[in-house]
Amino acid sequence: MAEKRDAVHDANLAQIEADDRIVVLARTIRASDPGAEMALKSSAIDGSRFEETCLGRAVYRHGSVFQNTCEAPLWSHLEFSYFRRMVPSEVIRDLVIGEQPQSIGLLRAEILLTTPASFVLPRDWQGSTARPERQASLEFIDVKPAHLGEYREIMREYCGPAATKLVQAGKFGTFRAMETAVVLHQAPELKMQWNQIHLCELEAEGFGGFGREFAAAMQDDPADADKISSAFAGLDRMRMVPGWTVNDVVLEEDAALALLGSAHHD
Repeated sequence: MAEKRDAVHDANLAQIEADDRIVVLARTIRASDPGAEMALKSSAIDGSRFEETCLGRAVYRHGSVFQNTCEAPLWSHLEFSYFRRMVPSEVIRDLVIGEQPQSIGLLRAEILLTTPASFVLPRDWQGSTARPERQASLEFIDVKPAHLGEYREIMREYCGPAATKLVQAGKFGTFRAMETAVVLHQAPELKMQWNQIHLCELEAEGFGGFGREFAAAMQDDPADADKISSAFAGLDRMRMVPGWTVNDVVLEEDAALALLGSAHHD
């Protein structure tokens, strides 16, 4: 069990906790032609069919595999739709159950919940356009069921606070840890499994991995740096990382997330 510590709070950061109750509909997609990306973008911009609970949407295009962590994935795009409290049933009918455009192959659809103390955005978050050198890191993690509680505790006590400091320092754009609540659809050809997705905007060139970055963020206190290095090393017995990719941003319309999280710090 991780040792309890005080959370890192900053008036300039929005930190989403469990009681904020953000749920995310994530769609893993294989687009078969260039026009499909435009269709995804147009669909994301058109929010008229979503209820007022929608906090925004984002679309990412697969660019490359990061540090050869896994083989090249089957998908081309990942789409996130953020909601307060629950994903409306009509949205699931529209984006998961209903017939999709022929050029868009739905490989997986899932509902994600934010990991406590590990979902952090600047309060003035407006997307990545101001920092074109950054790309979206998408890490797909499969935690063994027996270790889910322990893994969540380590995220809360060590990884989340370290990531918060990195967002605070401008090293990361955001850090968003999310865990799968339910898989609504998975195509047979998608063999990879995961139950966590971590999204982070960073400069991929020269990036040494989250373990090293987290320890460096806590270097003001050598004891904390040693503890987080030890905790991160211990994750290997709890989980696998079947996929870790670098992605280009197609669309980011998710600034409202920071407004929700910031309400608890006003």
